[in-house]
Amino acid sequence: MAKTIMIVDDSASMRQVIGIALKDAGYDLIEAGDGKEALSKLDGTKIHLIVSDINMPNMDGITFVKEVKQLAKYRFTPIIMLTTEVNQAKKDAAKEAGAKAWVTKPFQPKTLLEAVSKLILP
Repeated sequence: MAKTIMIVDDSASMRQVIGIALKDAGYDLIEAGDGKEALSKLDGTKIHLIVSDINMPNMDGITFVKEVKQLAKYRFTPIIMLTTEVNQAKKDAAKEAGAKAWVTKPFQPKTLLEAVSKLILP
């Protein structure tokens, strides 16, 4: 059975690029355009990993991570921040909120898949 990954990014084209890399690696996907939409899709379905942007409208990625970590069913779901942001304070805030990894855009699919494979157990 395929593992499920949620992609949270306000850019449809970025969700598509990330999605292609993850689908080609055999993952099932759930997509959301911002943190608020993503939270509404956390309905109890098993999600093995979340890949989230930081800078998004309605609810940014760091707030989203904090909200996810408050949900008992998703408290231990690993989260990768995939962002153009390079500010160390943002990295620290994301880590403090509960993010497990940081990948900078633009990214190589191989780099993303390496991070994913380290956080999703077979």
